[in-house]
Amino acid sequence: MDDVNDLIPMTIIANSGDARSFAFQALEEAKAGNFEAAEELLAKSEASASLAHKAQTELLFKEANGEKQDINVLLVHSQDHLMTSMLAYELIKEIILLYKNR
Repeated sequence: MDDVNDLIPMTIIANSGDARSFAFQALEEAKAGNFEAAEELLAKSEASASLAHKAQTELLFKEANGEKQDINVLLVHSQDHLMTSMLAYELIKEIILLYKNR
């Protein structure tokens, strides 16, 4: 990958990391009973994940249009970040619902 294409995995990593951090901050707020703050943090998490997903989609469109992508550790790492942050968000959202309903 060149410098331009390295930017995409780094964008995925940075935004996925933000999404995961916001989700866990939301969980902490929910544990403390601060559900409004938790919802705001979940919204920030979702927005960051959306930016990461948009960058991933850019790679997918390039590949679909015949522009082969080099696979390297940075790209694999970015995909790990995105998937784990998406899973964390989904699970934390459900856990917050459990806190609200108890």
